[in-house]
Amino acid sequence: MSGSTEGDLTKTGMALKHDREWDYELDRILEAIEERDASKVGLQFPEGLKRRGPKVADDLREVAPDDVTFMLSGQPCYGACDLDTYLMRRTDVFVHFGHTPMKESDSIVYVPLFSNVDPFPIMEDALEEELSPPEEDADVGLVTTAQHMNRFEEMTDWLEERGYEVHTRRGDDRLTKEGQVLGCNYASADIDAEQVLYVGGGKFHPVGLAMEHPDKRVVIADPVNNAVSVAEHDQFLKQRYAAVHKAMDAEKWGVIFCTKIGQGRWEKAQEIVDNNENAYLITMDEVTPDRLRNFDMDAFVNTGCPRITTDDGPRFHKPMLTPGEYEAAIGEKPLDSIEFDTFHDTW
Repeated sequence: MSGSTEGDLTKTGMALKHDREWDYELDRILEAIEERDASKVGLQFPEGLKRRGPKVADDLREVAPDDVTFMLSGQPCYGACDLDTYLMRRTDVFVHFGHTPMKESDSIVYVPLFSNVDPFPIMEDALEEELSPPEEDADVGLVTTAQHMNRFEEMTDWLEERGYEVHTRRGDDRLTKEGQVLGCNYASADIDAEQVLYVGGGKFHPVGLAMEHPDKRVVIADPVNNAVSVAEHDQFLKQRYAAVHKAMDAEKWGVIFCTKIGQGRWEKAQEIVDNNENAYLITMDEVTPDRLRNFDMDAFVNTGCPRITTDDGPRFHKPMLTPGEYEAAIGEKPLDSIEFDTFHDTW
């Protein structure tokens, strides 16, 4: 294994005493403040890290000029597509934590929050417990999230040293790095291997990957929770088929166009409305069950973030479908042709 220190809080020179799991790159943020002579700085964190925002602001206050004001975004944030554009337009430096850019922008400082967790012990467990040995199947795909991209080349070398032929690719323009996956985009898994090793926390990404690529066996090596498993998606498919069945008798459709900077599929939303006189276009930024409850619709089509439909679908009072599922519900294509909805555009 390499002795790389990239992403190591102990090497930043400004280590956060309250949290040694992530590298907040405070020195890079300070450099941007000084270069732009900034007086107002916006900080945006994903939902799981919002509680750490005040401490990050405290650490920055200690080293930044006294006249700099730090503002924390309270807007929901689940990905790089969830930029707080209101705050961004009103600050001299806008910092987005936890994700890599979908589109490069000089006005945004992206801090991916590289993890300091060592991925190799859990990768060893994955090889022993779930991956086919190289003498049986040497081909393996490797994917991960932004938080572990700083160790991706090391992980590739590690697998190759153990006899595997590692298949990787950069998916499309929505993905910044080789082998990177998003909750809405798994194009990096379009590789010539029947087994894929996902290195990262949780099951959110690998289950989505397994749903889009049902022909592949997705092994999860989770260094955060120290667990190995195989991504299962059968229960998800049953849930989606049930939602489509419920919507087959719908007469009035609400077609949701999400106004978030990285989630709008205007052409798709307009196409549905133009071809269905009983479809009504609804624009909104945050798509939640409460916001839709007062609309008198029989079913909804979500053209925004696909994970709203797949993960939160059961929470809505009426069936919530993806554009592809909508086509099946109105009889334009067979039910068994339903695929996982992904997002491939950039803002």
